[in-house]
Amino acid sequence: MQSQTHARRVLWLSTVAFTLLFAVWLMLGVLGVPIKKELHLSPVRFSWLTAAAVLSGSIFRLPAGVLADRIGGRKAMVLVLLLSAIPCYWFSRTTSFAEMIACALCFGIAGNSFAVGIAWNAAWYDRKSQGFALGTFGAGNVGASVTKLIGPGLIALVPLAGLLGGAVPGGWRFIPVFSSARFVWMAAVVWFFAPTPDLTPSRGRSMASMLAPLREIRVWRFGLYYVVVFGAYVALSLWLPNYYVTVFGYPLAKAAMATAFFIFPASLLRPLGGWLSDRYGARPVTYVVFGALLLALTLLGLPAGVLRTGPLGFFVLIEMVGVAMGIGKASVYRYLPDYFPNDVGLVGGLVGTLGALGGFFLPLGFGYAQAATQVSQSCFWVIGAIVVVSFVWLHAVVTRLKRTAAVAVEPAVEMMATQS
Repeated sequence: MQSQTHARRVLWLSTVAFTLLFAVWLMLGVLGVPIKKELHLSPVRFSWLTAAAVLSGSIFRLPAGVLADRIGGRKAMVLVLLLSAIPCYWFSRTTSFAEMIACALCFGIAGNSFAVGIAWNAAWYDRKSQGFALGTFGAGNVGASVTKLIGPGLIALVPLAGLLGGAVPGGWRFIPVFSSARFVWMAAVVWFFAPTPDLTPSRGRSMASMLAPLREIRVWRFGLYYVVVFGAYVALSLWLPNYYVTVFGYPLAKAAMATAFFIFPASLLRPLGGWLSDRYGARPVTYVVFGALLLALTLLGLPAGVLRTGPLGFFVLIEMVGVAMGIGKASVYRYLPDYFPNDVGLVGGLVGTLGALGGFFLPLGFGYAQAATQVSQSCFWVIGAIVVVSFVWLHAVVTRLKRTAAVAVEPAVEMMATQS
């Protein structure tokens, strides 16, 4: 009973911490407009500013997962919170583009908290409950929409002159200061309230044995699946506001709200995806997710005028994409405890790295596709192509497993027939 209580405490502490960290990882989606205006940034410079945080929040997920397995999730999460707080506060004091890029690369560390939380929860939950636990933790992705909803209000709330004689800056600069303070507070909460002693599944293991699973092709297959359900989610979170503005003529506030409605199911349905995966298995759930994505993306990618859905029809289809991604994020990670029960942190770090890198590269693919075709819907072609490859690979694996099972059963059936 005590271990269950400790596991639930780890789950809720890690989820709250991840929500706060994820919100900062993508906060430039909200702060971008005033920053671009203040520094007179070109579109290219602005795109690199937003991409910097996404990149650094992607490439360190593997070592973050390894670290959590070796020193414990409690210490690793506190470390990520404190390391993110420093450049986050510094960002509020920047005056040049170069400083902002440096800060974005540093506070992008916050994105690696996902790998830490996956390893921490996997260490405390048994295999039959890990799908729901990892799905609940992953719902912290909703931090991206929380920033979109409360960020503009906070910017307007604090005067440009700031508070306490300027000690607390105002305008957009208040957001990183406020976030930095929350990180320090959350680090203290995790340190004093997380259960101890922490679990360290990989302590004493050699690095060679820990990295051995990375030689298996199935790990990279799961990484491709995660590009579909997470990388594309991050990319669409950044791309949809502009899509609503340019295609449907929405004002920016309305476009941001519509995008938030995509983010909500894509984040909050992860616990449902985990529960379904625990009950029915990761493979069947992922199969349905890919099928639903392929249907919705095919309809979204049709040329204008072919499917006269208008804004309402588009909203319904993009919500279908969000629902599928929310469930799929959990089902993909539910594979890991089954195949790699002793290396969930390590393998989860790599899978998370590949998925997050998809969030870095896919918007670039959207831009190049639109420039080449002059078709706004081409962004859905790019995602659809990755879904097709993933779906075909998954189907090939399922077909091979069925064939292997049939071959294994056939001799037993023949022996029973002979004996009878």
